[in-house]
Formats: sequence, C-alpha cells, structure tokens
Amino acid sequence: MNRQKIVAGNWKMNTSLKEAGALVEGIITGSKNKNAVKKIFFPPFTFLKAVTDELINTDHFFTGAQNCSEHEKGAYTGEISVGMIKSVGAKYVLVGHSERRIYFNETSAQLKNKIEQVLKNELTPIFCFGEKLEERKSGKHFETVKTQLNEVLKDFDKNKIANFILAYEPVWAIGTGETATPHQAQEMHAFVRKCIGEMFDETIASQICILYGGSCNAQNAKELFACADVDGGLIGGASLKADDFCKIVESF
Repeated sequence: MNRQKIVAGNWKMNTSLKEAGALVEGIITGSKNKNAVKKIFFPPFTFLKAVTDELINTDHFFTGAQNCSEHEKGAYTGEISVGMIKSVGAKYVLVGHSERRIYFNETSAQLKNKIEQVLKNELTPIFCFGEKLEERKSGKHFETVKTQLNEVLKDFDKNKIANFILAYEPVWAIGTGETATPHQAQEMHAFVRKCIGEMFDETIASQICILYGGSCNAQNAKELFACADVDGGLIGGASLKADDFCKIVESF
C-alpha cells in the first residue's frame, strides 16, 4: 500500500508574525522534494491566515490548527471554532495532542466532540495519542494506546476513519531529547494499524496514515521513516528551523 507521505510541523506557542513568514519562505525555497511529500504547517492561531495566504498557489503545502473548540459557536470566550479555522483556508486540525491532554485535561469525550466538529466542517483531523513514561516502563504502553484509540475513534463511521491521520506520540520522548528507537516506533505503529483493523477493517488499516511524533529531527528521521508502518512525522522543535524541516522532508 502506497500511503501518502506527510511531514507536519507543529510550531506550538512559538514565532512572531515576521518569523512565521520567514520560516515558511525558507521552507518553500529549500524544499527540493516538493511533489512527493505533503507538508502541513500548524502555526499559532494568530498567524494561521497569514501563513495560509502565503501558501496560495504552492502545491503540496497546507496549514492546520493546533487545536479547536468542541463547540460550534457561542459564548466561549477565547475559543476558536472549526468553522473559523475553515474560513481562513486551513485544511487540518490537531486533536488530542499530549500537551492539550496534560496541561488542559482534555478528555476522550471532548476529543470525540472536537473530531465531530472537524468532520462536520469537512476538514481532516490529525488524532494524537501515546503513552507516558510510567506506562512505557510498566509495560502498559500497548494497553494505553489501544484504550485511547477505542475511546475516541470506535463510534465513527469507517468510511470517515479512512481519511483521518493518526499521530503516535510517545509522551516520554516529547521535548526530552529522547526518541523511540526505529524498532519501538515500528512496533507501536504496526500495533496501531492492527487496532484499526480490529475496530474497522483491514483495508482501512492499510490505508490510514500514521505519523511518528516524538522528537523526530533531521538526524533520526531517515531511520524512522524507513519503518514499514511509519508514514511521516509530526515535528515539534525541528519544524522551527527551515533547514532542519527540509532535511526531514528529504528523509523519505
């Protein structure tokens, strides 16, 4: 199965408007493999339209939101609806990132609601999941990931699931400098694909894109992307450096 290769840059709470523009320009200029790999930028909300506009008429570059509200609209001060995200031209939304789960206590029920809003607005969710260090050390990493997948995804129509993007985040490897070995990454990605097959069917499991999201960088991307079930990366810190991001794109 030739699945789409994807490199997504999650900028988190970084960059100014000027820095964001320079970063995008640097990546567009430096990307040699422009056609084979889908590139997605997740800038802060305040720059989402500006970055999206900068990518107009640039093939295979897209934008997404780092988060969204679980509500359609209303008196929710400070929240951003998926309809608002769609209105500025973004195509993707991160749902369930580990930092949202940890710092903002987002629950599986909330994540399901967010995905429903994403689908209602015909955007694509990138659903994030993964185990903490204590869960990995105690051997509960497979159980944890399976539970996260089941609690959020099992009730969605299988035809819609086929268009989701999944992102495995070993929480113990985010911002710590630690990275799952290629063996650990492949083992978990294969397990996730098996879970999707059990929840839905084998065809969907073979089609769905699964990204690795644990401190992937220019030095380790080639090894990680060589794994059979790793379809790309959700990149954090390395996505803030144009040269590094371009090297990651070229790692396939």
